Amino acid sequence: MGQSFKERVYNVCAKIPKGRVSTYFGIARKIGSLKSARAVGNALNKNSNTKKIPCHRVVKSNGFVGGYAFGTRAKIKRLKSEGVKVSTKGFIDLDEFGV
Repeated sequence: MGQSFKERVYNVCAKIPKGRVSTYFGIARKIGSLKSARAVGNALNKNSNTKKIPCHRVVKSNGFVGGYAFGTRAKIKRLKSEGVKVSTKGFIDLDEFGV
C-alpha cells in the first residue's frame, strides 16, 4: 500500500539538512502534487515529531519564514541557531539555497 500524503510530506521534510531550507511549494513539487503547497503546510502543522521531521526548515515561496506551531519567533530562533540568515523582517534569501 502507498504512503499517505502526510507521510510523503514528512519523508521529504525529514531530508532537509540542518542549515538549509525548502519551501512548501518545493515539497509539493517533490511529492508530485504541484497544487498542494497549502496542504503541505497543513500537514506540517500537525507534525508531532519535530526532532525527526524538521518542519521549521520549510518556508514560504517568497522567503518569509511563515507559521510554526511554536510561534514564528521560535521558528526564526531555530533557523538562526542552524546558521540560516533571517532578516529582521523575517525573510530568508532563497537564492542562497538555490530555491
